[in-house]
Amino acid sequence: MAYNKLDENEKYVILQKGTEMPFTGKFNKHSEEGVYTCRQCNTPLFKSSAKFDSGTGWPSFDDVIEDNVKELTDRDGHRFEIVCKNCGGHLGHVFRGEMMTPKSTRHCVNSVSLDFVVT
Repeated sequence: MAYNKLDENEKYVILQKGTEMPFTGKFNKHSEEGVYTCRQCNTPLFKSSAKFDSGTGWPSFDDVIEDNVKELTDRDGHRFEIVCKNCGGHLGHVFRGEMMTPKSTRHCVNSVSLDFVVT
């Protein structure tokens, strides 16, 4: 399968499981209607209707597009990493029980792991 060409920062985050600096990502305050897709393989991951401002400095979503985001136990053994189910690209982490939304789920995602398609 052919993937999109990634720049060095995208490779660091998506392939090496890095993290972008908070409040720097292009999608942190983004509010258009559409779908956020995987930067590496274009798989649809999150609908804009699931996005909310968590105040954490990263795009946050309380829901995923079914079956397109996979959760893995993080290397630290305490958190849950989220990856694109299609290509395995690192997206960020998921947190539960914070009560920020009625679903009490926050998928905290690096902007560089995402692209956006207007629907």
